[in-house]
Amino acid sequence: MKVTSIQLERREISKAEATAHALALVDQASASDLILLPEMWPSGFFCFDRYPVDAEPIDGPTVQAFRDKAAAIRRHILMGSFVERNADGLFNTSLLIDAHGSVIAVYRKIHLFGYQSSERDLLTRGTAVVVADTPWGKAGLATCYDLRFPEQFRKMVDLGAEFFLVVSAWPAVRLEPWVLFNRVRALENLAFLISCNCAGADAGSLYAGHSMVVDPLGKILARGGDQECMVSADIDMDQAAAVRKEFSALHDRVDLG
Repeated sequence: MKVTSIQLERREISKAEATAHALALVDQASASDLILLPEMWPSGFFCFDRYPVDAEPIDGPTVQAFRDKAAAIRRHILMGSFVERNADGLFNTSLLIDAHGSVIAVYRKIHLFGYQSSERDLLTRGTAVVVADTPWGKAGLATCYDLRFPEQFRKMVDLGAEFFLVVSAWPAVRLEPWVLFNRVRALENLAFLISCNCAGADAGSLYAGHSMVVDPLGKILARGGDQECMVSADIDMDQAAAVRKEFSALHDRVDLG
């Protein structure tokens, strides 16, 4: 399986302009089987005043554009996240779209960020851990701050996850923890982890970039810098099964109550 994370540069542009740019980059990555976009790329994570303005439902025009694109290029797309509006409020929502243009997974961010952020005040947290069936195995979905909570990733493993897909708007000031969490969440769960982070800046806050592909032993297979770029790697999903069979850490877990 070839994967590509589109490390999109956030700029002070409209949602429509951001969507057009993202779709063009997806075309450039269309040789990959699975293409990822980062967190809150249509509006910018730190542009909190835009959340209610840019919010749209799952059947809205932005999602439809990516469903059409996935069907046209016959590739899976993790659309990154956007502000979803539904009857229960506003959510930080990621969608996994298959090669036929169907939405096969909806993940609403569980851990909302409150430190120097209005996300927790403006949005409603999700409640469901999400693992999706794909042609390459079961994928667990997570968003940014979720990386700090290992119990969510272990729950995804309990639901059968063989690899993790993480979209993010992680800030540059905390680059070192970003690299650490990417590697540790992969290693401790003996799973591939593919992350897609933002580059650029919003509202005076600089993003870290450094999207990466990490193997089940915590080795970084591919990694971006701090500018807009494509981060691609070929991964063999049989490796995850082989590592788990040879090294029995997941089977050696003890229920400590």
